[in-house]
Amino acid sequence: MHAIGVDIGGTKIAVGVVDEAGRILAKVRRDTAADDVASMDRAIADACTELAKEHEIGAIGLAAAGFVSPDRSSVLFAPNIAWREYPLAQKVSELVDLDVPVVVENDANAAGWAEFRFGAAREASDMLLLTIGTGLGGAIVVDRELVRGKWGVAAEVGHMRVVPGGHYCGCGHEGCWEQYASGTALVRDARQAATATPERARRLVELAGGDPDGITGPQITQAAQDGDELSIELLATLGRWVGEGSASVAALLDPELIVLGGGVGAAGDLLLAPVRKAYEAQLSALGHRPVAQIELAQQGNEAGIIGAADLARR
Repeated sequence: MHAIGVDIGGTKIAVGVVDEAGRILAKVRRDTAADDVASMDRAIADACTELAKEHEIGAIGLAAAGFVSPDRSSVLFAPNIAWREYPLAQKVSELVDLDVPVVVENDANAAGWAEFRFGAAREASDMLLLTIGTGLGGAIVVDRELVRGKWGVAAEVGHMRVVPGGHYCGCGHEGCWEQYASGTALVRDARQAATATPERARRLVELAGGDPDGITGPQITQAAQDGDELSIELLATLGRWVGEGSASVAALLDPELIVLGGGVGAAGDLLLAPVRKAYEAQLSALGHRPVAQIELAQQGNEAGIIGAADLARR
């Protein structure tokens, strides 16, 4: 049975028809506005209706960045889209001319499920996925089951507190892991370094067109791959935060595999090596237990579509 997966971002949605082997057969995109949820609903419904003309669809999965209700019908809260106790599944169902179930999933859970079923973790039984992007998303699989928690909001690992009184987080607290282990943290540290040590940051500022505030994550990765010392250090610092935090999660969950997704994965070993080193350095009882493998995600930007579709079908 084919299913539709919808990856909902703040400024665009990506919608695809996915077969049972996790392959995307057709895909469309729509631009959206994060503060206009009604127009977002219409864009989702419009894209689903368009794809259903060419393919037989049995279910629709919506991957949403936010806290999803335990019955997977509503978004309780989203940091970057105007959803508050929002009955997203019902709204889309009413607009789509299809008599199929519509299921809402947390976007990191959807991406994690895609990696578990069809990607880097397909041979594993217990997995931690970290999506390192604007924030730090998480997905947890234990004994081949996605962990959602009693209230549907498990695996929000980015909001574990790692630095009491640390950087302010969009969730309303201070010192959350995602304030140190995310693409946003990487860029913040690079821009601060460009101001504090302009000589060392010369290559980065050059890539940013002369403006330190224009430095981006991909530019840091590019400079590091070209041998820029500061950029290599910045990625190593990010990797240390990711690795040390992962060791704390391992103390609780003992995963077989840790999968790193998100744009920062483009840095490859410049990120992976420091993550692995920091993970082992902080892992309790090292030498008396197996050490989890740490690998890059394989499904890329399409993970949300593939995972949402597969979870809806199930």
